[in-house]
Amino acid sequence: MKTQWMLGEEHEMVRQTAERFARERLREGYQSREAIPTMSRALMREMGALGLIAPNVPEAFGGIGAPSLVNGLICEAIAYGDFNLSYLNMVTPLICDVLLRHASPEVQEQYIPDLAAGESICALGLTEPRGGSDASHLVVSATRKGDSFIFKGEKTSISFAEQASSMLTFARTNPDDSGPRGVSAFVVPLDLPGVSRIAFNDIGTKPVGRGSVFFDDVEVPANALIGRENTGFTQVMEGFDLSRILIALQCIGAAQASVDETWAYVSEREAFGYRLSKFQGVSFPLAEHESQLESMRTLCYHALALRDAGKRHTREAAMVKWMAPKFCTDIIQNCLLLHGHYGYTIDLPHQQRLRDVMGLQIGDGTAQIMKTIIARETIGSVGRGLCCQTKEPMGAPGTRGLWASHTHTGLPLAPNG
Repeated sequence: MKTQWMLGEEHEMVRQTAERFARERLREGYQSREAIPTMSRALMREMGALGLIAPNVPEAFGGIGAPSLVNGLICEAIAYGDFNLSYLNMVTPLICDVLLRHASPEVQEQYIPDLAAGESICALGLTEPRGGSDASHLVVSATRKGDSFIFKGEKTSISFAEQASSMLTFARTNPDDSGPRGVSAFVVPLDLPGVSRIAFNDIGTKPVGRGSVFFDDVEVPANALIGRENTGFTQVMEGFDLSRILIALQCIGAAQASVDETWAYVSEREAFGYRLSKFQGVSFPLAEHESQLESMRTLCYHALALRDAGKRHTREAAMVKWMAPKFCTDIIQNCLLLHGHYGYTIDLPHQQRLRDVMGLQIGDGTAQIMKTIIARETIGSVGRGLCCQTKEPMGAPGTRGLWASHTHTGLPLAPNG
């Protein structure tokens, strides 16, 4: 990792621990673990014991109470060694953050310690077959019946679908409201009667896995409700900014590994009596990749610093979310090509990183959705200035569209799961 940020001594030690763990325990086995379609539970427990899965969790729940900036540093470091294991560093902090903000103390105690320790996985259940980017119009229903809710429907494109023990599930609890205000959040154990799952045969992120989860009149206890009824969608939207930044850092970590490996290769390989690194056609593209990675990395940590300061960072999160998966896919592909015919074999990790990273151009919101957010956030900023200058009230004819488009609940967004 190139960029150094101002960290306290404790958090600097965590960063160094993550980098050392990624290089010594993860990097060598990255390719061989692809043949096993599940996460290594042993490595998960090692990560948990080191405080590397959910560093944002308070010490009472097994975390270290670290700021978002540290979460990002760990996520990038782990992705450098194993992109698939870094999914835990992206999904688990998001879910734990929702639980810490909105769940009852009993639910927090039931789930958070095991998640932080690497003993269990909780999936994020938002996406449905009829709406990927249009995530607020959910069909899966949760109908109250005494002290329970009866779930019916299908969630799809769920990361960890077959290996998660629970799922933070968003379901429609108000059938009279087809929009986001009729949605509630629940932590649903996936071993309940009536739950079934199928796996997808994806080209990448095989140890993570993706699939569908079906609810066939599943009875879920009412105490599984997270927060207030009919407010679940706005709760998860609060976490999307964090997950999008962490996704970008996942991609940056993987791409940086390929760039570092390619620098090493071209510094040793010779052609026409010179090392390949002496040729501008080889060294200049790598210099461009270093520039792109450092620029995206800096924006990521700037966004996390804004988050830690309690400042708005939706625009910056959307910027890195569309840029990093796209540019890092291109960077990894070029690293593969710079290795010549040998780069096209499965012996080198570039082909796997390429397959693993490219899926995040879709998950958690496509580039088109991210650019929509950037435009709305930018116009909203202009709208606020105009509103102040003209002293028009919020919602007045001259500003209503600007303000309305600035709100989270008006955005049709979906995560990978």
